[in-house]
Amino acid sequence: MTLHEALRWASSFLEQRSLEQPVAEWLLRHYLQIDRAQLLMRLHDPVSDELLTRLKQDLARHVEGIPVQHLIGYEEFYGRRFTVNSDVLIPRPETEELVQTVLGLKASYFADRRVTVADIGTGSGAIAITLAMEDPKLNLYAVDISEAALTVAKKNATELGASVSFLHGDLLEPLFERELRMDIVVSNPPYIPLAEEEELAVHVKEHEPHLALFGGDDGLVLYRRMVSRLPAVVKDEAIIAFEVGVGQAEAVREMLQQAFPIAETEIRRDINGKERIVLAYGQLR
Repeated sequence: MTLHEALRWASSFLEQRSLEQPVAEWLLRHYLQIDRAQLLMRLHDPVSDELLTRLKQDLARHVEGIPVQHLIGYEEFYGRRFTVNSDVLIPRPETEELVQTVLGLKASYFADRRVTVADIGTGSGAIAITLAMEDPKLNLYAVDISEAALTVAKKNATELGASVSFLHGDLLEPLFERELRMDIVVSNPPYIPLAEEEELAVHVKEHEPHLALFGGDDGLVLYRRMVSRLPAVVKDEAIIAFEVGVGQAEAVREMLQQAFPIAETEIRRDINGKERIVLAYGQLR
């Protein structure tokens, strides 16, 4: 069997089970440690029995609900490879837009100044590490309540060569306890309402940490808790950037507006047209 035949068989196997066909390509590229262009150039290469057996085993595990990112051990985010496992949320492409937004606002408001940033609920460290690597003038703190998640994030920072200070604790409390004041606070907190648990795909519901998924009955509990503490941890001129779930943007914007009446607040849509990012910036008080 050639690579082309294996890819075609695996794609058909996935399609028949209403699963994403690109998973077949991701697995083959991972096994062979090649990029997409190299895969296309090698489609007529023979496939070993060992590789074909591995492919069948991993596809069977994926059918059972295991995310392909857990099978290969990583996810790409902002052009970098981040280790992921069941202790952290798998970074989503939409969150790259949150990073882009923060970088753009930082350039507008702080130019080349060195500023201090906190990523709250860092998980795999994708946001904090990416910000640190994209702008060396950012001094990054990354907070998570999960020690297991921080282990993954620290591993990613080491492997990617990012300078990030990791703090264990609940939301903004580690910053408050250390009397740290931030120029920028960014967060993609758990925001799925508990009532929607049964609607989630099995690979999310059973294989990603619930601590990183659910935000209380209405999905907004952690935003309320953060906003109530933000005045104590942000500087007078600062940027606050949240990622939110569908239908939550206006409620979160109102929270920020009430906490910082003179700030500019804004809702931005993602590439799919969904209200995804909520901001407060400029002079906060």
